[in-house]
Amino acid sequence: MLTDSKKRTEQKVNEQKKTGRMKAKLTEGSVNKTLIKLTIPMIWGLFAIIFISLVDTYFVGKLGTKELAAITFTFPIVMIAGGLSIGLGIGTSSVISRAIGEGNYQKVRRLTTDSLIISLIIVGICVILGLLTIHPLFTLMGASKDTLPLIDDYMKIWYIGMIFVVVPMVGNSAIRATGDTFFPSMIMILSSVINSILDPLFIFGIWGFPNLGIKGAAIAAVIAKGASLIAAILILHFRERMLDFSIPKFKELIESWKLVLYIGIPAAAANIIMPISLSIIISLISKHGSESIAAFGIATRIEAMVLIILMSLSSSIGPFVGQNWGANNPDRVIDSVRACFRFSIFFHIAIALALAIFAVPLSTLFNKDMSVISISAIYLFIVPISYGLEGIRAVTTSVFNALGKPIEPIIITFARMFVLYIPFAILLDKFIGIVGIFISASLSSIIIGIVSFIWIKNLFSKNNLILKNNII
Repeated sequence: MLTDSKKRTEQKVNEQKKTGRMKAKLTEGSVNKTLIKLTIPMIWGLFAIIFISLVDTYFVGKLGTKELAAITFTFPIVMIAGGLSIGLGIGTSSVISRAIGEGNYQKVRRLTTDSLIISLIIVGICVILGLLTIHPLFTLMGASKDTLPLIDDYMKIWYIGMIFVVVPMVGNSAIRATGDTFFPSMIMILSSVINSILDPLFIFGIWGFPNLGIKGAAIAAVIAKGASLIAAILILHFRERMLDFSIPKFKELIESWKLVLYIGIPAAAANIIMPISLSIIISLISKHGSESIAAFGIATRIEAMVLIILMSLSSSIGPFVGQNWGANNPDRVIDSVRACFRFSIFFHIAIALALAIFAVPLSTLFNKDMSVISISAIYLFIVPISYGLEGIRAVTTSVFNALGKPIEPIIITFARMFVLYIPFAILLDKFIGIVGIFISASLSSIIIGIVSFIWIKNLFSKNNLILKNNII
């Protein structure tokens, strides 16, 4: 016998099927309360993702230096795959949220299903290319003869399991587009918990499990992501009823793919820019010695933790903007952008002050070398000054993508890294050393944050909407 909740769900779905319309959850009620409700689950989900990366590094580090070096070499490829996943997810969320805002139930189901299909096709191509290029690619990256076999062991498994990395991200994005961030966050937490449990079992052969070393880390990751794939598909099909198993017309399929990829490809490119540019910054910092690299690693780990709320907010505003824009509620879009801008400024002023006060003790938690602590503290004095405007940039790019405007975000990201950050870093590094690199990071975020605010304001003005100069 169905519970009352299940009955209501079935009634809702039947009504949607009869009318062809889908109820948008984010087009009514308090803007601030809705954004908070969307953001809080995402904080826990993103925290789980960051936590599992630390767990992986910890357990693999126990195997030895060669194994840790091997998995470190894989980070850029994993980040690029992550960028591809995020890009496809952004494209999926954008088109689905606007379709939900329009109330078009059949279009939502078709877009959701077709997004998953194109993700599978892209993943298949990437898997084949990846497996064929492991040795030449990692040799080009500088992997030694000692580490290359370990990289080969890890990446063969990881590439085959890449479907479990990309497709769940797209599925989660489709669920978030409905206004539900709770279940996607629970899926991320589930994946992290499974990965954390399986890591030591497969890596070290505990409790009768095979002792697989670095292969075990890859297998644990694939199983954990596989669980998230199953969970996402089950929720999409049984709870949200967003999957369409009918055979589409080829023209309809191509049209869906064009809509998703129009936003997804630039969004993926923007996310891939980050690891590429970061590698250039790391090469500059490495010239100042191993202490500087260690300090940069510590400071950026602390930074990742304090910016979780910002990342969660920028992820949450996309579905909100998409649904309300699709439902022709521009005033709610304006209110949400203003609320996010205000929060970013005030919250990150507090964060910057806190990091300035606790920079040294926080850095000491990770390393006892005074040189490392000193450099890390300098980073945490300088860079957080820009966090408020960095928040405005992040929110702005999410809003552009949600509105179906993918070119602006990639321009903003490219300009921030390759027009501002890297050139400033190269120049200031010559005159004032590593401090100049940190100043460049802050300065580039401040400038691009101001540019982002002006750009989004002009977009709204062209649509006869007003985003007031006074955002505070």
